[in-house]
Amino acid sequence: ITHNTFTKLVLLLFVLFFFSLPAKLINGGIAGIVGVTCVFPIDLAKTRLQNQRPGQQVYKSMIDCLIKTVRSEGYFGMYRGAAVNLTLVTPEKAIKLAANDFFRCHLSKDGRGLTVFREMLAGCAAGMCQVIITTPMEMLKIQLQDAGRLAAQQRKPGIIPPNRLATTNAVLSRSYNVVPSTSPRVISATQIARELLHSQGIQGLYKGLGATLLRDVPFSIVYFPLFANLNKLGKPSPDAAAPFYWSFISGCVAGSTAAVVVNPCDVVKTRLQSLSKGANEESYNGIIDCFSKIMKREGPSAFLKGAGCRALVIAPLFGIVQVMYFLGVGEFIMSQSSLKLISD
Repeated sequence: ITHNTFTKLVLLLFVLFFFSLPAKLINGGIAGIVGVTCVFPIDLAKTRLQNQRPGQQVYKSMIDCLIKTVRSEGYFGMYRGAAVNLTLVTPEKAIKLAANDFFRCHLSKDGRGLTVFREMLAGCAAGMCQVIITTPMEMLKIQLQDAGRLAAQQRKPGIIPPNRLATTNAVLSRSYNVVPSTSPRVISATQIARELLHSQGIQGLYKGLGATLLRDVPFSIVYFPLFANLNKLGKPSPDAAAPFYWSFISGCVAGSTAAVVVNPCDVVKTRLQSLSKGANEESYNGIIDCFSKIMKREGPSAFLKGAGCRALVIAPLFGIVQVMYFLGVGEFIMSQSSLKLISD
């Protein structure tokens, strides 16, 4: 993505959502904060499982990962990187939902319903818009989440001798304490961002942008049409709104389905965005190189790593998002409309 294209996309987002954004920020913020708080430990397990290589496994499963994380890092170790999500999930969800509404409105003919193709097209456009926030958020979150895996890998006998631990960034390596140190340090997202901006510029925060697009665009293409059609099944009449509990169920089903479908892209994105590597953990030169190396060295099953975790993360998160959105909580708080619990 060029600098000019990036600038135009940012300006477009501001123009599109200026008037409707406050209510959507509230909806996205409430849903995001509640959802992230509930499911973030599962997301942490997903990242660590996806980054494991054959012969260097530290964790056997999601449950094993969470148990070992609590034992070695404490309860709050399961929430490493959560602050980044809690900060950026509000604008991310607001942009995603507002963009989908905007494109659905402009793709509809005379206010009539959209065809499945047009619904997919609107979802595609929404997915392209959200990566402005998603990419740096995921980039910073992954560094914090994966630090514990690297430290645990170092401590495990027979996997990585301390003097052979390799990383792609010396400053991040020292800060993560993934090398022997008498004074452990825990890096923050702010430190990572500052280091990346200093050494690589804004491109440093957007490492893995192509892989993020490859994941989020297909996700939105699957999610929004599937949700819309599932939600229609709960409407008592074509002109009425579905009950809030049906929107929650529809959001959960559509979200988990889309999450599993795009999980191979999420594995590639996670590998590309991981700056610190353990010994014998290869680096990748782009999406195609990453895909081919994973396929050759780990087999097709590697692309399903963390799929169950990701489904468990996405399902309640998007279920809650849709409940907040369709209840109009943000609009109610802004005194723009009444709160609707049941369809009219």
